[in-house]
Amino acid sequence: MTQPTATPATTHEAPPGGAAVSDADRDLQACLALMRTGSRSFFAAARLLPARVRPDAVALYAFCRVADDLVDDPPHSVDDSLALLGRRLDAVYAGRPGDAVEDRALAAVVQRHRLPRPLLDALLDGFAWDARGRQYETVDDLHGYGARVAGSVGAMMCWIMGARSPVALARACEMGVAMQLTNIARDVGDDARLGRLYLPRQWLREAGLDPEAWLAAPACTPPLQRVVERLLVEAERLYAQATGGVACLPRDCQAAILAARLIYADIGAQLRRDGLDPVSRRAVVPAARKLVLLTQAWWLAGRTRAPEARHAPAPLPAIRYLIDHCDDASAAAVVPALARPVRERVVWMIELFERLEQQRLSERLNGRGAR
Repeated sequence: MTQPTATPATTHEAPPGGAAVSDADRDLQACLALMRTGSRSFFAAARLLPARVRPDAVALYAFCRVADDLVDDPPHSVDDSLALLGRRLDAVYAGRPGDAVEDRALAAVVQRHRLPRPLLDALLDGFAWDARGRQYETVDDLHGYGARVAGSVGAMMCWIMGARSPVALARACEMGVAMQLTNIARDVGDDARLGRLYLPRQWLREAGLDPEAWLAAPACTPPLQRVVERLLVEAERLYAQATGGVACLPRDCQAAILAARLIYADIGAQLRRDGLDPVSRRAVVPAARKLVLLTQAWWLAGRTRAPEARHAPAPLPAIRYLIDHCDDASAAAVVPALARPVRERVVWMIELFERLEQQRLSERLNGRGAR
């Protein structure tokens, strides 16, 4: 999949409220384009984040999207793309980010929160697994993939919210893995048409399907539906295990994470309502249904209770290494401070993006009402 990349900014921006010059406008438009082509579920949930967290979440999301696109559909080899991303992260963690808007925004997040780099390195590992066509024989193998491409993001979100205990990070990682399993179940057909298969091959054989033969001619059959259902059940198990971790988060962040959990889980429910056919159609949660789930998340916020420590489930084995890395990184993190003009520029850019997005939504609503 090809997504827009950011245009470097090389000239000076005006202060907030003033007229920005063209390069700043191009930076902003690049972020707007990136966000508009992103996950609708992410933005539905992100709108519930408090103002203190939302800009950092958007910045983190932007870098993850651009990195994914660079590795997934690169102009260069996978190794070259990964080396480039590694150098970009080196610069970010040295306090000298490049001109790409997503790098500058990520650098501000890293500087504010001492974000452990191993979480971003794990994410890049997952992107490399994708690009190199890694196969997943067992569900444990699939957990390892989910830990990298989604569990790492869950841990980073948890970190920037301020919840950094091993239990909170473990539950956040597991929530990410559950969401990735839901995505895999929903996208079986789309992935197959790209020559990709994420369903555990062991499960397919147990259902009577030859993985390579099915991938050559994907079709929705009762055996495939049994495998998809099995994956949804595993996702539900992880959602249930992870939900207790919401109570570890600051109160003002709980609604957003519960909303993400409810919306993603409902993708699986919608898949069932559609007849468990992920080959010929893609399950989509209707906007009206998302609104109901957002309201439910608001109601549940503050009412979720974490299990007592002695009853807390052990972390999913695939995510344990991420938690260990967080402990090591937080103890040793030394992040150089960014120059004040860069930090102000990044914060202003994100805040302006949010104001324009709110203005765009207001104009759409007013236009609809006028008709």
